[in-house]
Amino acid sequence: MWKKSLWMMILFIALLAGCSEEQTDPTNTLNQYAEAVEEGDYESLYNLFSQETKDTYSEEDSALRLGKLYDDISATDIEINIQELEEREVANAYDDGIATIPFTVNMNTIAGEISFDYQAELTLIENEEEEDNWLINWDSGFIFPDLADGGEIRISTNQPERGEILDKNQMPLAINDTVYEFGVIPSELGENEAKREELARLLGISVDSINSSIEAEWVEDDLFVPLKTILPDDSDTVQELNAIEGVSYRETNGRVYPEGEITAHLVGYLRSVNAEDLEELDPTEYTSSDRIGARGLESLFEEELRGKKGATIQVTKDDGEDVTLAETEAVDGENITVTIDINIQDDVFQGFDEEPGNAAVIDPKTGETLALVSSPSFDPNDILYGTAPNYWEDMEENELQPMLNRSSSTFAPGSVIKPVTGAIGLKNGTIEYDEGIEIDGLQWEDYNVTRVSTSDGPVDLDDALVRSDNIYFAMKAVEMGGDAFVEGLHEFGVGEEFPYTYPVSDSTISNSGELDDNYLLAHTSYGQGEIEMSALHLATTYSAFLNNGDMIQPTLLTDEETGQFWKEGLVTEEQADQIQESLRNVVTEGTGKPAEEADFPISGKTGTAELKLTGEDSGDENSWFVGYPTDDQDLMIAIMVEGTKNNDRSSGVEKATEILMDIKD
Repeated sequence: MWKKSLWMMILFIALLAGCSEEQTDPTNTLNQYAEAVEEGDYESLYNLFSQETKDTYSEEDSALRLGKLYDDISATDIEINIQELEEREVANAYDDGIATIPFTVNMNTIAGEISFDYQAELTLIENEEEEDNWLINWDSGFIFPDLADGGEIRISTNQPERGEILDKNQMPLAINDTVYEFGVIPSELGENEAKREELARLLGISVDSINSSIEAEWVEDDLFVPLKTILPDDSDTVQELNAIEGVSYRETNGRVYPEGEITAHLVGYLRSVNAEDLEELDPTEYTSSDRIGARGLESLFEEELRGKKGATIQVTKDDGEDVTLAETEAVDGENITVTIDINIQDDVFQGFDEEPGNAAVIDPKTGETLALVSSPSFDPNDILYGTAPNYWEDMEENELQPMLNRSSSTFAPGSVIKPVTGAIGLKNGTIEYDEGIEIDGLQWEDYNVTRVSTSDGPVDLDDALVRSDNIYFAMKAVEMGGDAFVEGLHEFGVGEEFPYTYPVSDSTISNSGELDDNYLLAHTSYGQGEIEMSALHLATTYSAFLNNGDMIQPTLLTDEETGQFWKEGLVTEEQADQIQESLRNVVTEGTGKPAEEADFPISGKTGTAELKLTGEDSGDENSWFVGYPTDDQDLMIAIMVEGTKNNDRSSGVEKATEILMDIKD
């Protein structure tokens, strides 16, 4: 009897074990659901739902609705944590045919973090031939619990005020101001084709564009349909537009650039966010209806200027009650204040008189950038609000390339590099200031170097700078050797990263960074060869001669520390004074004589950079001048005027002189 009872007990335990092995854990299905939601695979969810759910909800009303809502609120970092079931709970679920499993959802959204608890109910589907399966009895509470009994998600956003860009005296360079958004009331405009053509002409858009806007799905006859935003100061256009029946405008806030083309390259402008941007940008911060900085300071300081959007996510229930799921306040952008003096910027820009070129003006004692100009330019207000058709295309096709930012580019410096070459020689001992060398004729045939005038006797550094003697500098560079000259250029920051807030291209010594060929070395010494420098870097190098041999660190933001040195000990105090003396002599006795027209003394160095391709006998020329008021030493200008070969080779010094006079006036 005892043996029979033992046998029955063993058989019962075996049967239980067998049943336990065949039971499927319902959390497996819920884990599949969680993984799909976390990965954004909403289309696979409907296969996990029970027939009862499918009879109640279509795929669009359930799985795809969940995906759309999460996209609308920019849900990211979705994490679903499911409570594990014990074996006893799984067995009980099998007995009941229903499993109830708690879970927690966490996510980040446009309005901040949302976290909630909910519980899933799953129905057992038994299969005789296959493994049993569990399917989810889904409801709207899976999206958010407050939707379980019905309701709608409502999202409202608060745009931050974009920070403004100001000059050192708090004068506006980029501000938020009132603009006019013109549009039509379709029922009042009617079908008159002539009216639409006139409207298109005044706004600088096509009739097709107008028709497309009016025919949009959301449009109703009595609704205002926006077409184009323009500036209020375009008073003639505003008046003509208002005279067309059915046309009206509303005031809105827009980005405005008070200085227009004078600061366009420096400041930049805003443009609409495109699909490519959205692949890279934070979806909680940007949508296709937003604008983003394009070029210049608007782009460089986009993160600081834009601020942070505010948003509220609410469930509006069927009874009218609103439940807030998440809410964040908008944070306005920061103002950016630069060391630019708009009056100096204006003087420099007007000094170009629309000729191509660029210039930088710094305070050589503090390092503050007072002007950074590229000419010709464009008006960012015309890009955003202009009514001239094809403005952008016209700018792009203009042979003077007004869209090219020359102030951030590098060019062959020509003879304005000669004081730097001289300083390198003074420091390494290959040049003595008063020690002359014999140079015969106008040509050094060994390296095909030409000078513009012969000398009456031995040529020393002062004479070589005053007459801008190419052969002197070429001979001295070859004497010191490529390695020594490269080392000296590095000490002046050439061939190194230019430490500046604004993206100005680094100056380069040669294509390889070396001067291991004496021919290239000779021509590099006087600013030809392959050497290229920016105007800002050139202005910075000359500051060493006014600071006892220490080169200033240039700054652009007013909160940067001024009066700091980038490079120190480039020459001795005595040598710096000697070069200063020669830079004054360049104006009083040499190639810089046009600067004598000023009513105050100016010192500096002229330069002409020839632009020719390999194998060409000659090319066009750029005219340079780097200089400063001799006594005050409060400004250092580096200016380059393009294409002066067939015009005035003295354009650089002439324009610099007029500009310095205007600034000091």
